[in-house]
Amino acid sequence: MSNHVGVRIYSSTRPHIWKITDLQKGLILVHNGTETVGEGTGFGLPVLVYSNETYFSATSKVHVSQHENRCIICKEYLMNRIARNRFRNVKLENRTARAFFAYLASLYQRHAHFRFLTLKNLIGKMHVDTAFAKAEPMGKVTVTYTITKPHIWVKASFRDLNKKRLEKIFMLNEQGSKYFRKYADSQGMELVDEKIGAWDTISAEWACLKVLDGKFGFRLWRAEDGALRRGREFLKDSLDWVGLDYEVNPQNDVFEYEIEILGV
Repeated sequence: MSNHVGVRIYSSTRPHIWKITDLQKGLILVHNGTETVGEGTGFGLPVLVYSNETYFSATSKVHVSQHENRCIICKEYLMNRIARNRFRNVKLENRTARAFFAYLASLYQRHAHFRFLTLKNLIGKMHVDTAFAKAEPMGKVTVTYTITKPHIWVKASFRDLNKKRLEKIFMLNEQGSKYFRKYADSQGMELVDEKIGAWDTISAEWACLKVLDGKFGFRLWRAEDGALRRGREFLKDSLDWVGLDYEVNPQNDVFEYEIEILGV
């Protein structure tokens, strides 16, 4: 997109970082040669919530084409993994539990004497596992990313899904929390680091996440047919994501939105 900003896409599950190492990622921002995704999912990553399971993708096909000044990337996500009490499952399903984990993480980071308890042991006792099990696919989600500096147009098609018992669709737009530490929106709200919150609905017309000096980041807009939410988690060697995620009506066959890259 410029001499110092670009995007990257993988057909494999790279980058292999921590808890979501075996899951597919969406578009990944690259700044001065460094991937900024952290443990985030990237831009335009689908997650499906059925009445009995939450489905992710571990398999994909990628097609890339160039049309004049536009780069068009089409990625087909086969929805073939289910969450087993994962943090991300908690994020999508249980805000109270997420708030508790955020409190534990904050306590762990601020008080050295608390560390002897170890968060890992606490979480293990609460049956928070780290596995995504293989499952019979629920179909595929085809996401088309059209890139024209400084915009990324995302179009997700849900026509090839089994929609029986499908309750929610999420389109995740996440990068690394250590990189994008500042939230701002059209209503003048500004939040830094943990103040960004865990899973809060955005009522502003647009919202953005930026580096601390504000010179680089990304912006998304509120959609008529999808609720926009902000979230962040950081826990050393375990969690590192910040994002602006949509909850989409499961009856939708198509969902479209725009991402603006700031500071290109």
